[in-house]
Amino acid sequence: MSAPNNLTGKHFNRWTVIKRAGSNKKGNSLWECRCECGTIAIVVGYSLTGGTSKSCGCAQKESVSKMNTTLKRTHGKKNTRLYRIWRGMKARCFNKNSPDYDSYGGRGITVCKEWKHDFMNFYAWAIDNGYDDSLSIDRIENNGNYEPGNCRWATASEQNRNRRTYKWKKNR
Repeated sequence: MSAPNNLTGKHFNRWTVIKRAGSNKKGNSLWECRCECGTIAIVVGYSLTGGTSKSCGCAQKESVSKMNTTLKRTHGKKNTRLYRIWRGMKARCFNKNSPDYDSYGGRGITVCKEWKHDFMNFYAWAIDNGYDDSLSIDRIENNGNYEPGNCRWATASEQNRNRRTYKWKKNR
């Protein structure tokens, strides 16, 4: 077996090689390494040079921690009626493939910044403003945007009276 290359001082992912630490039973070179987190460990040379050993395990722990943080940030309300209302509102305003786009986004109607990218802001407004499963979101001013000052929760009959095409009938 040939003499191993000197890896002392070299960096491999999060590892920095400190010194040679002998060989294992199979004759593979072992190296004492320091991880970026400060952990010192003995690592097989081919794991360093081949990229299979990237850290002492701290990188994986950080990855799991980031994933858990992301999961904690999600609201858990994706399968609710209110979430579907929020998605539908955005689709009508921004998705040109939506069958209702021409009546909403096509006319310049949009969703305010605080709701567009943050369901929980919309959710908080909805709950504070009387959301109920029997009601639908309604824009008070038909040509106005979806925003807190221009929206309310309304029954189907209230919404029908607030349509652009609705014509008030005079008493006969």
